[in-house]
Amino acid sequence: MTKFKSSSVAESISNAIHGLKLAVSSQRNFVIEIFISMAVILVAFLFRFTITDICILIIMIALVLICELLNSVIEFTLDAVYKNNYSRLVEMAKDMSAGMVLLIACISVIIGILLFGKYFIKLIF
Repeated sequence: MTKFKSSSVAESISNAIHGLKLAVSSQRNFVIEIFISMAVILVAFLFRFTITDICILIIMIALVLICELLNSVIEFTLDAVYKNNYSRLVEMAKDMSAGMVLLIACISVIIGILLFGKYFIKLIF
């Protein structure tokens, strides 16, 4: 595919699916996050979350997964451009990219605690 060739919608979707398959096959954290996400959604349905709470969960899950993909893209791009010859700037960029994932994961955990907290309190008391 050249820079100026426009692809069909079907080809674009196929490329996107291929990208997700690559992420699943090569990124352990991405797979772990998918399994945790499925468990969280299952528990939310068991607790009969409101549609609003489920939407909040789905948005947070999407943000974590998107940040994980973006982190991988940044790391792969830097590795390709600098041919795995690391400089201090490459290290800083990769660390900040990983920090982005950690930050959104922590925020997601806090939101999860807020959403699930009342249900767990009801179970305990």
